[in-house]
Amino acid sequence: MAWTWWTMSLIVGLLSLLWVVYDIIKNQKDMSTARKGFWIVLTLLFSLIGAGAYYLVEKRS
Repeated sequence: MAWTWWTMSLIVGLLSLLWVVYDIIKNQKDMSTARKGFWIVLTLLFSLIGAGAYYLVEKRS
């Protein structure tokens, strides 16, 4: 049963990382390269929290 929790967490983490990377590459043309790198690394390290922060800071402004 524990493997299901970790598998789902891994899938959600990877999907959030892919969403942030896709959105940065496709939609954030005016964002600086350093800022893009920051968001990608933050989402890589803290998947769901990083994606949520990206959404709140970048997408809502």
